Amino acid sequence: MPEVIFPLDSSKKFTDQKYVGHNRWHPDIPANVRVKSGDVFRVDCREWFDGAIVNDDSADDILNAPLKGVHVLSGPIAVEGAAPGDLLMVDILDVGPIPQEDSGPLAGQGWGYTGIFAKENGGGFLTDQFPDAYKVIWDFRGGVATSRHVPGVSFVGIVHPGLMGTAPSKDLLAKWNTREAALIATDPDRVPPLALPPEPEFAILGTLSGDDFERARKEAARTAPPRENGGNQDIKNFTKGTRVFYPVFVDGANLSMGDLHFSQGDGEITFCGAIEMGGFIDLHVDVIKGGMETYGVSENAIFMPGTTDPQFSQWLAFSGTSVTLDGEQKYLDSHLSYQRACLHAIDYLTKFGYSPEQAYMILGAAPIEGRLSGVVDIPNSCSTVYLPTAIFDFDVRPGKNGPHQIDPGMGVPKSSF
Repeated sequence: MPEVIFPLDSSKKFTDQKYVGHNRWHPDIPANVRVKSGDVFRVDCREWFDGAIVNDDSADDILNAPLKGVHVLSGPIAVEGAAPGDLLMVDILDVGPIPQEDSGPLAGQGWGYTGIFAKENGGGFLTDQFPDAYKVIWDFRGGVATSRHVPGVSFVGIVHPGLMGTAPSKDLLAKWNTREAALIATDPDRVPPLALPPEPEFAILGTLSGDDFERARKEAARTAPPRENGGNQDIKNFTKGTRVFYPVFVDGANLSMGDLHFSQGDGEITFCGAIEMGGFIDLHVDVIKGGMETYGVSENAIFMPGTTDPQFSQWLAFSGTSVTLDGEQKYLDSHLSYQRACLHAIDYLTKFGYSPEQAYMILGAAPIEGRLSGVVDIPNSCSTVYLPTAIFDFDVRPGKNGPHQIDPGMGVPKSSF
């Protein structure tokens, strides 16, 4: 096993650990540890809510999820010799749930969860159709996920970090805050909001203290969206064997990571749509000097996906176009067309006995594939959702005998304001 350079004790809160990570992006957060170019090491990662979500049959914890405190990231990790303008090459050598702990109160100890946030507290991709809070618990056994809340479904985990990235420079941080503030100003009272401004409350900034902490917590960017530094990209193919090339904006690169997922569908469409968990990640890092200019990677990482994804040979695909539910035509709106494809898949699965919420959770947690199938044929973009048929314990394909009827069991726990 590689040396654990960022350990986490499952019995302690994130802020009581040997090394305290962070939940905001800021260039002044000091590196917790340092590694050399070419090093191989292990990093422990806490589930993104630091244990606020529990293994039970209530969704009250999702309803009141402390969103101002996420994500709890391990890092920063400085790489000796990395400087602005370089590319940081990161190899994911292994990634998995909390090792040697197959049961316990923390997600990653033999279980994980998927949530739909209430519209008033985060919302989601289909928040107008699903405005309340819901939660599904998934149990891990032999690398396979099953759930008492969504019967008849099982699939192999496609384990990956939802979030990884380098620290922004001061100029880049200012750019983020300026452009996102301008977006918020177009509709400042929108629910859910258009973007998340810097939030001093509950900010964790590593070892920063005193005046430096007070200044930084008012400037630091929230970790929810992906940006030029990588961040919360939620790419399900960031699996074992992946190689990522991150732009470097500060000395040492200051790499951080977290938000591990046992599995996820393309788009993480419930927002908390993956199977969230804590765990570990083994990494190898190297530096390509001047790589940003050499390869034209001035912003946004490029990557070579791993080869450990579960292999499916049969799919059931659903398409959607950029027309609203009430019939309004939109121009090449791929976000809308993907929503419509997802809603068509949900409607289809309800014919087999699933509730709409159970179907929605399947699309968020299972390794579905989302594709932009046509973005040039005005006025309609076409998006598609590919649902692997092998994840179901019954034949989910259309047939002359009609849809098989499952027992939906206890269903998905719900909580409302």
